[in-house]
Amino acid sequence: MLERFIDHVRKNKILDVQLPYLVAVSGGIDSVVLTHLLHRNGFNIAIAHCNFQLRGEASDADEKFVINFAMQLGIPVHTKVFDTLGYMEEMGVSLQMAARELRYRWFEELNTSLGTQGVLVAHHADDQIETVLLNLLRGTGIEGVYGMSSKRDFIRRPLLPFSRQEILAYLNENNLTWREDSSNEKTVYKRNFVRHKLLPLFHQFDPKGPELIQYSFDRIKDTGKAFFYLFDQWISANVISKEGFEIMPFNSLLGAPGRSSLLFYWLRKKGFVYAQIEDILCAIDSHEAGKQFLSEGWVLNIDRDSLLLGKQPEIDKPVDIDLEQNGFSLDGKTWYNCAKLDSVRPLDRSSENALLDLDLLDFPLTLRTWEQGDKFMPLGMHNFKKISDYLIDNKVPLIKKNKVKVLCSKEKIVWLLGFRIDERFKISPSTRKVFYINKHIDE
Repeated sequence: MLERFIDHVRKNKILDVQLPYLVAVSGGIDSVVLTHLLHRNGFNIAIAHCNFQLRGEASDADEKFVINFAMQLGIPVHTKVFDTLGYMEEMGVSLQMAARELRYRWFEELNTSLGTQGVLVAHHADDQIETVLLNLLRGTGIEGVYGMSSKRDFIRRPLLPFSRQEILAYLNENNLTWREDSSNEKTVYKRNFVRHKLLPLFHQFDPKGPELIQYSFDRIKDTGKAFFYLFDQWISANVISKEGFEIMPFNSLLGAPGRSSLLFYWLRKKGFVYAQIEDILCAIDSHEAGKQFLSEGWVLNIDRDSLLLGKQPEIDKPVDIDLEQNGFSLDGKTWYNCAKLDSVRPLDRSSENALLDLDLLDFPLTLRTWEQGDKFMPLGMHNFKKISDYLIDNKVPLIKKNKVKVLCSKEKIVWLLGFRIDERFKISPSTRKVFYINKHIDE
């Protein structure tokens, strides 16, 4: 195992013998073997030990054992006592999660303060299989078989390719002593149940069972890398970013192999879960235009021929616009200039701008989000129309409707921003002064 270990960490550039590292040592078999391997091969290491105070005198005995072990090898040792139960109650997390959070937070702090180049933990091949099986039992997708990586952030796992049997053999060959954690035998913990109940069954079925399982996981992991490479290309070809929205045409999904996975991996970064995917696809197939699906902070709108993904609109407070203001902003990016003109001039009359008769306006004007029941008289018409009907007629997707603003003079709507001004406030031959609003976007 010694030669294979050195070959593995050097070939895969996991460790550099010239650099200092911290080793997380509980006192158990795996961390004792890892520390011995590193010390035997001349690595510059120090030990970090956590006392979680969960097993009374046994926890203190573990700490003393680690300190003595470090002294025997001539290695610096750092220990820390945690109030794990208190942290669990304060944060409202499980006992295992509390210990994990406390452990890795301290490891990171210690790694930074000592200037070491990473914290080495003793996870091995059997741990990897346990992790993947637990992920699969939780219903995770293709990334569930990825398991733990040899290097991630400041954590290094030099023993990942090595089985529990190999580690035990090394322990016995070198007459090493260790401390046994009695909680490792309690099958009430899911990981221990997998370790003590499921893995032995794989060994019974085939002595090489765990090794073959790991081989299969590695192949699936490699397939997953290919999938995500092709997925990124598919996203680039089928998702359009426009006006703060992501737009995916239905045609991108209809007939696409694995469309549930394609849709899920597009939406998951926005907080959507796999349980929503089939409902979204059913809504597409049933042409349920206007239907919405929500995640935390995001909304997906089923439009007529595409999916529109955008942030959930914030409830904006009405904003007053005084006559003397030179402009106003909608979202910090879109700016509207305001100008008072003494005469009618040739100006851009696009729907993004507004030319209004100044004498017909009562200031301050109010800018707000439109509400159900709002009505206005669109330019060129002589009857009132509900804004909701106007937006439907103009095929404005529901996700965009929620962001539409109106400019009001007292209770009267002057302008539906981006669409049309009100007929009652247009300039005419009798207009003496003009209030001109034009849109400006900072790129």
